[in-house]
Amino acid sequence: MKDVDQALADIAAIRQQVAMSTLFRGLGPAALAATGILALGAALVQLTIGTDSGADPFGYFALWIGTAGIALAILATEILRRRRKEPSSLADAVLQNALLQFLPSGMTGAALLIFSALYAPDSLWMLPGLWQILVALGIYAAARLLPGQTMIAAAWYFIAGFYVLLDASQGRVLSPWHMGVPFLIGQSIMAAVTWRATEALDGA
Repeated sequence: MKDVDQALADIAAIRQQVAMSTLFRGLGPAALAATGILALGAALVQLTIGTDSGADPFGYFALWIGTAGIALAILATEILRRRRKEPSSLADAVLQNALLQFLPSGMTGAALLIFSALYAPDSLWMLPGLWQILVALGIYAAARLLPGQTMIAAAWYFIAGFYVLLDASQGRVLSPWHMGVPFLIGQSIMAAVTWRATEALDGA
């Protein structure tokens, strides 16, 4: 019985290693591009309703939290659609690993928002840049599960995050462009990389 248990444990370990080295294919380029366009749309809405001056930081972040929620819904729908199309326990394990890699960055971003809103509202102007840096770190963390050129998007978010911090520090204001433009470009890069990787895999 001990040998059987050991064999099962070894199989589970091998399966986990395979899942950790298998390319995550749960997202399509169209869904990623849609989230970038959504970010641009949110920025334009914010310009229209005038919450870009920093006078209403909670209105500013409420809109972006809502935008993030819609973006996550788009991505989740795409993941579920692909999972139903190609169901497998390995795909589930790869999805779980991908989510676990991004989870620390996501939780840190949420914690920074809550902490800043409650205890340091004067520092809220830093959040757009910090969020982009966290997205970059999340992509780096999941690098082994994503197409190699995804690192271009990670580098973009990293550089954009620091640029946004520098630009926002001049007047300590919240601008819709500090969110809309970086995420439009970053998600467009992700979409292009995913499309190329999908084409390469399908043609192999």
